[in-house]
Amino acid sequence: MLAACFGSDGDRPTIIGGPQAGGPQPFPDNFRGDILALMRTYLNNPVGVREASMAEPVQREVGGRQFYVSCLHFTPRETDGSYKAMRERAVIFVNGRADRVVDRTSDLCAGAVYVPFPELEKMTR
Repeated sequence: MLAACFGSDGDRPTIIGGPQAGGPQPFPDNFRGDILALMRTYLNNPVGVREASMAEPVQREVGGRQFYVSCLHFTPRETDGSYKAMRERAVIFVNGRADRVVDRTSDLCAGAVYVPFPELEKMTR
């Protein structure tokens, strides 16, 4: 099911079968900063995020391999300035760095324990 999330982005290697994912994965020491950098590019408007929380990275199986995954809850500001439903996303780490944001999180985030993530609410452009 998640294999479709890891298709090729042009010349960017995929994590499934990609050489950068070989061997045991190291714990992402700078996971908070990496998540912020990735979310800044992922969100159309990173300003005004509300109710942000995250779960510390844990190992999960993705495409038959073990990767560290951190789950996020947040409410982004819509393009019209309004706020709608809370979103859940998973960030997958490859070789200790944030690599992908996944929106199909039911298996990856099952049982996640969330703590406040105020840094995500303070993002600027």
